[in-house]
Amino acid sequence: MRWPATLSAALLTATLLTVQPATAAGQTADAADSLAPITLAAGERALIRFQLPDEAAFERLLTSGADIAARPRTTPGAVLADVVVDDRELAALVASRAKPVQLIHSESDSARRAAQSRTTARAAAEDTLKFLQSYWWTSNGRTFLQTQVATTASDDPDVEITVTWTTADGATGSYPLVRFEDADEYQYHYALPQPLPAKPVRVVATSSLGGQSRAVTPSVWPGSTPPANPAGYQKDFIDAYMTPTDVSARIKRLARQYPKLVDLINLPNKTQGYRRTAVAYLGDPAAAAIVVESVKFGDQGFNGVQVRTVDPGRSNRPLNATYRDRVLTVQLATGPAGQVISTTDQVAAFIAARYPQRFTAFVEDGSAGLIMPVTGPARLDDGLAGTEVSKRPQTVQALRIGKVRDGSKPGVLAYSQEHAREWATPLVTLEFAERLLANYATDPATRELVDATDVFIVPTVNPDGANYSFNDFNFQRKNLVNHCTGAQRDPRYRNSWGVDVNRNYAVGSHFDGYVGGSANCLSGTYSGTAELSEAESRNVVALAEQNSNIKFSMNVHSYGGYFMWSPGAYKIPGRVTLPRPSIDEAKFFLDSAKRVVGAISTERGTVTWPAYTGPVADVLYSAAGNSADHLYYDLGITAWNFEVGNDRWNEATQQWEGVGFQPPFDEAHAEAQEYAGGLVELVRIARDQSEQR
Repeated sequence: MRWPATLSAALLTATLLTVQPATAAGQTADAADSLAPITLAAGERALIRFQLPDEAAFERLLTSGADIAARPRTTPGAVLADVVVDDRELAALVASRAKPVQLIHSESDSARRAAQSRTTARAAAEDTLKFLQSYWWTSNGRTFLQTQVATTASDDPDVEITVTWTTADGATGSYPLVRFEDADEYQYHYALPQPLPAKPVRVVATSSLGGQSRAVTPSVWPGSTPPANPAGYQKDFIDAYMTPTDVSARIKRLARQYPKLVDLINLPNKTQGYRRTAVAYLGDPAAAAIVVESVKFGDQGFNGVQVRTVDPGRSNRPLNATYRDRVLTVQLATGPAGQVISTTDQVAAFIAARYPQRFTAFVEDGSAGLIMPVTGPARLDDGLAGTEVSKRPQTVQALRIGKVRDGSKPGVLAYSQEHAREWATPLVTLEFAERLLANYATDPATRELVDATDVFIVPTVNPDGANYSFNDFNFQRKNLVNHCTGAQRDPRYRNSWGVDVNRNYAVGSHFDGYVGGSANCLSGTYSGTAELSEAESRNVVALAEQNSNIKFSMNVHSYGGYFMWSPGAYKIPGRVTLPRPSIDEAKFFLDSAKRVVGAISTERGTVTWPAYTGPVADVLYSAAGNSADHLYYDLGITAWNFEVGNDRWNEATQQWEGVGFQPPFDEAHAEAQEYAGGLVELVRIARDQSEQR
């Protein structure tokens, strides 16, 4: 199987999911079964929104190392997770009673939709209810309301809570909330933003246990609007998705174009480069085979090397090999009757021992102890399709923008594409850079911002992984460093190799016992061999350490429309998070978030939900070893995280729909425009804080 053994075991264990399949609210089981199935072609991967039976099932996915992209809690009575799967993983999840409800996008860019929910049980007792959130807003002419309510009957898993709303003209309605537990700890009841006919003036919550909250007047969200841009303000500098090569050319051009405002910084740790070792199957993997692999990378003279086995045609011959003219020939051993007697294990061990500087080899799964077939020649190849991509180690570069760049001004760091498949994120940071530079000469407000601050921008933290995502496997999340050993280096796992850069930092990491990273080298959240084992993570830390004036940072990811800060990880059991910010810091985080969310919304009405605004561990999931936690706890930087690409409201279906990592470019372009405005607002926040000190 192509996917991590831990995930396979988690999904196929008979006790993983034991409840009966759920149905959508108001549907019979027959009606739910009539929904069009989501299927994938053999070997195809897709980003799919799954409905899980309960929160415990999500926790098992998280701890098993599943490639969880987002956690949109979107349907009453259901636990949802967006997971990258292939056809086998999809089948295993379905067999384990996880229900796919939306095909967000696949390698073939096809999409299907389905939604399901399940009903909840009732009990009888009394409780006390309190609103934790009650916000309303308008977006593109539609009014939405979002609420969170906590109950004192927190140990009762069956309590149902309903919110009733009233508008100024007397219209009224209601909707159910869903219980949310995280790491087996009750948090609150919630619902997705609900469409309303007008501004709500009163909400009240009631429960199936007889409890009722005090009536609350919802607050407007986010309640902040940035200064309007002047006539002639320049924006919209992005016209296509950009590969790492494109990004490099763009930032070099900006450095040449604006020499008085820009420094180009070479970060100290070169990446591996867009390269891998060369491998080949020698034999038939379905029958008997070994994997032969070059010790050096394929581009270092081993792509195209041939390897073969031969029968010497005589009896009692020993196992032998020669390497001449880029051909490795293995002469198999024979017995008294002249029959081949070399096994796969013997041949693999012999190659590795005979040519330790050139080759290694291991037995294909299922082939151990079998007679090695006479076969070949097979050609070693690194499997990389990007013929126009440089294979050399990469020097990651950062832009430094400011009138005064000597460390005396408050620094702001914006960095993106730690995860290779998030193609829209460098568009955000580059659009941001272009706006600061292009408007400096003509807009006094932009000039004042650039003069008052010191801005650092790393558009592509992980260029090797990004090259692989563009050229080989568009769902690549990690970098290209392969720490796997033995059979896990089988080329059928090539799309699962690499380290999750945003799980490789040194605070609240998997190595410290926090949840959300993995020790499995094939996992989507593999944390590496040690904290900061990867050049990509060390570069981010080095930039921040070498420029101590950096006081604010924004890590730009996609997708889901989140705005987050620390703590980003917790331990279990008990859901013990990293230390919480102080009361004053927490207020500053939220107040600043409202300003940035307000700036984002001015572009096309996109509003980041209040329920998706807060600490990472509270509004998304535990992400052990993420970069924002390292910058905040270790370096004292006020660190935020974007997840660009908010769910879009479909008026026709009355549903929120995900957009994915690589949406149609028009959507990615719109995300770049709105979130670049959010980054400009972050610079204003840095300027304002500096003036208050």
